[in-house]
Parts: sequence; C-alpha cells; structure tokens
Amino acid sequence: MNKTELLSWLKAEHQHWEKFLDHIGPARMELPGVNGDWSMKDMVAHLTCYQPWLTARIQAAAHGAPEPLPPWPAQLKTNDEINAWIYESNHDRSVSEVLDDSSQVFQKFFSVIEALPEDVRIEELRHGERVFYLVWLGDQRFPVGEIFDHFHDDHESDIRAWLASV
Repeated sequence: MNKTELLSWLKAEHQHWEKFLDHIGPARMELPGVNGDWSMKDMVAHLTCYQPWLTARIQAAAHGAPEPLPPWPAQLKTNDEINAWIYESNHDRSVSEVLDDSSQVFQKFFSVIEALPEDVRIEELRHGERVFYLVWLGDQRFPVGEIFDHFHDDHESDIRAWLASV
C-alpha cells in the first residue's frame, strides 16, 4: 500500500463513521446506555480524544522531535483512569462541540498523513478478516487506523445493539 491508498482508506473509514453518526442523529446523541451510562456523544469524545496524540506523535517522529506527552494528566496510568478522565473532561460539552472537535481532529490527522513523504513505509497486518495499517517513521510504527480499529473491535457492536433498543 502506498500513501495515496492509505489516505483513501482512511477517508473512506471516516466517511463511514460520519454516515454512522448521521444515522444516529443529534436527537439520540445524548441518550445514555451506549456503554454503561455513556451516551453516543461520550463515545465520540472517547474515540476522538486519542487521535490528537497520535497525530502529534506522528508529526514529532516525522520531524525528529521528542514524543509529545499524552493529553491526559501524567498520573493516570490505566485505560480505565484515562477513559474516566476523558468522560469527565467532555461530558458537559454540547453535541455540536464534540462533533465539531471530532471533525477538526480528523482533518488535522489527514493533513499530517498527507505531509508524510511519498515513500513512507506502510505495513499491512491481517488478523482474520480485519486489516490493520502501520506507518513507519524511522524505527517507530504508528497504527494510523487505530481509532477506526478501536471503534470496530471494541464499540461498534455495543453501539448497534443500543441503537436497536432505542
């Protein structure tokens, strides 16, 4: 896979994500029960929160800069602690703020991937029917589809079950 194909794949995944969010619609975005008490708005914030850090890490590696710190407080170590912080940091934001933030985060990410050299090394990994893409910058690899992989692998079935029940 080359960079152009990777960008096409990422943009197609993002279009599917946007269509999925459109299907849910603004009226259901704040209904609880998607994942415990979390609403779909909370899930969007959860999925979006990790993306700027990945983007910053890729940018840093591309420019030979040190890896940036994650956006959450340093004392948070476990996924549960980090996810609780993400929830608390975003729960009171409006649906439009969370969705706008998500859209801007993706646009920034696409710009960073577009700015990578044309000959950037892209590794394709297969796990069953799923395909994962890694971008290599020097000796560092980055799971560029991580947000979509996390959504599909860990949240999509729960969200679809929730949708069927509301």
